[in-house]
Amino acid sequence: MASKPPASDPVQDAPQVAAPQHHAAGLPAVRHSLKIAREQMGVKRTALTLLRVNQKDGFDCPGCAWPEPEHRHAAEFCENGAKAVAEEATLRRVTPEFFAAHPVADLATRSGYWLGQQGRLTHPMFLAEGADRYEPVTWERAFDIIGDELAALDSPDEAVFYTSGRTSNEAAFLYQLFAREFGTNNLPDCSNMCHESSGSALTETIGIGKGSVLLEDLYKADLIIVAGQNPGTNHPRMLSALEKAKSGGAKIISVNPLPEAGLEKFKNPQTPKGLTKGAFLTDLFLQIRLGGDQALFRLLNKLILDTEGATDDAFIAEHTHGYEEFAAAARAADWDETLKATGLSRADIERTLEMVLAAKRTVVCWAMGLTQHKHSVPTIREVVNFLLLRGNIGRPGAGVCPVRGHSNVQGDRTMGIFERPAPAFLDALEKEFGFAPPREHGFDVVRAIRALRDGDAQVFFAMGGNFVSASPDTDVTEAAMRRARLTVHVSTKLNRSHAVTGARALILPTLGRTERDLQGGGEQFVTVEDSMGMVHASRGRLEPASRHLLSEPAIVARLARRVLGAASATPWEEFEKDYATIRDRIARVIPGFEDFNARVADPSGFALPHAPRDERRFPTTTGKANFTAAPVEYPHLPEGRLLLQTLRSHDQYNTTIYGLDDRYRGIRNGRRVVLVNAEDAKELSLAEGAYVDLVSEWSDGVERRAPGFRVVHYPTARGCAAAYYPETNVLVPLDATADTSNTPASKSVVVRLEQSSTD
Repeated sequence: MASKPPASDPVQDAPQVAAPQHHAAGLPAVRHSLKIAREQMGVKRTALTLLRVNQKDGFDCPGCAWPEPEHRHAAEFCENGAKAVAEEATLRRVTPEFFAAHPVADLATRSGYWLGQQGRLTHPMFLAEGADRYEPVTWERAFDIIGDELAALDSPDEAVFYTSGRTSNEAAFLYQLFAREFGTNNLPDCSNMCHESSGSALTETIGIGKGSVLLEDLYKADLIIVAGQNPGTNHPRMLSALEKAKSGGAKIISVNPLPEAGLEKFKNPQTPKGLTKGAFLTDLFLQIRLGGDQALFRLLNKLILDTEGATDDAFIAEHTHGYEEFAAAARAADWDETLKATGLSRADIERTLEMVLAAKRTVVCWAMGLTQHKHSVPTIREVVNFLLLRGNIGRPGAGVCPVRGHSNVQGDRTMGIFERPAPAFLDALEKEFGFAPPREHGFDVVRAIRALRDGDAQVFFAMGGNFVSASPDTDVTEAAMRRARLTVHVSTKLNRSHAVTGARALILPTLGRTERDLQGGGEQFVTVEDSMGMVHASRGRLEPASRHLLSEPAIVARLARRVLGAASATPWEEFEKDYATIRDRIARVIPGFEDFNARVADPSGFALPHAPRDERRFPTTTGKANFTAAPVEYPHLPEGRLLLQTLRSHDQYNTTIYGLDDRYRGIRNGRRVVLVNAEDAKELSLAEGAYVDLVSEWSDGVERRAPGFRVVHYPTARGCAAAYYPETNVLVPLDATADTSNTPASKSVVVRLEQSSTD
């Protein structure tokens, strides 16, 4: 039997702290996965559901975007994937009776953990202006409310259409089509907050804003550098790939301010040896200071240039542009400045160089640790410089590997969820659908929040996600949302964004990945794109949580029919009945999807074309891969301050909180902890177990405070600290963003720690 949801929020004011672990997965991961699954789904449903995760005839995990291998285990999921599936396939329900018992003011006091634990939404719900709680509403009335608000706008650009990375390709394509036929490019998405820096840097340097490797390339690599990433928690199935690469002779360098258990040792629960002995993964750990990665790669590039015969001169001559300017900048790299920026020793960097020079094929993987700084785009461009120098793009076993988070975040962007669409994409839309899409760029996440704050946007529509909790500068974001005329959330479960509303609000419950999707044309499937550009089908098998749910494509199609009416020649009703008709249109609009329906019938799916990887062709403005030569940047700390990174615990995925533990880091029964190097703590007179307020400092002089955090002495890099989001998003200024990409700089927040009144 599944257990009931918690009736009250658990107390979190006394987290328990033990020593961090030095290995990931193993039997504890299996036990914890099954415990959570059993609590949410019961025993029988757990068995039926988990054995379909990531299978060729099953459904794609609603968690991360890590690709599946060709030959799959019967249990092709990780601990956090099992948690994600359990929370979606839960037997718990949030009914109209729940909303009748809980005013919005009450929901706003609850933790994200408590809200998520209540279960699946079952009915469309409406919060009328001036009302204190949501009430059930029919779908027809809900679409009328949205349609009336959109019709009342002075301009289509007063509406914002946000997308979460869980949205399928079919739903995303329809969503952007509707928004553009309505008349706006205001299509912010969760990529704006995570890998926008990767896309910006890679588009400029190699001509496509995606990684250039397939899963097989990791297995063929001689050297894998994992920078600013914690796969043990955020992409646990990546550990299996790293283990396989190691068994093939690869070396692994980890670059991170925190030692992470998953990169130290992996106990693969799929094998007897893995469960007992495990596999050591990291050969060299570079405990870098937050924001020091650009300086590190710049110095490595200088040292490569200074080593005779270390560069691939033929590749550079034939395939690259800007080499001389880059080389001059790299040769000017300074040892002392690099050691200051990185916190590394000279011996660390020299050992790194030895491993780089010994490798013929190198892959660099990264995640938020590189993308959420002011200088993230030049940092990633420097990584590209590093790979170009030795010809490590466009050949097997080598390339760039930005590891995406949510399971279809990359696919959503491919489908056109982007506030700055390419002219060629808009041309294709116009040719296929016969309307003139808007050409003016729209709002990304940060600009959308500003527009709502300043009254320049009146309607906010979210296709999935938890926008309020995911966004920076929590107080500013929440105040901005409350200025809207209408906020709408397409959701499977309750979250904080449902409690921070405009004057009116709608919650539209939708099918999950695990659920059967029956439409007028019969049973449907959707498709997703993984982090390495592989596209495959996803088929839910469970009965829907409620007969009142609509699929995401159906919601968009019905909304479009209500809003656009007879003036639209787009066959929205046909799209709702048969998703194959959507894929036919995708095939005619988006390059690489030709003959989409036939190709996705292959159980393994298909790889999208990638010119740099497939043919060493670089579709940049120069027609070649571009070396770049940006000045080296890194954060400078005032005396008595620390540089804070926001991060996940092991019991969460993005803003979804599964539990209150961070097992690998030794934290239990609480999330309000701040990890501080013991030497820094000594200098700042911060005792282990003391309670402090975190106060961020920014040029606008506004005090941003996160109160009541327990100090944990932890082996992080000197001068650096870490704490969990979304609790610390309040500290990230809305205007503190990465140059070019405008991604919130959540990994380099200057903070002071003040004694808390709760101590």
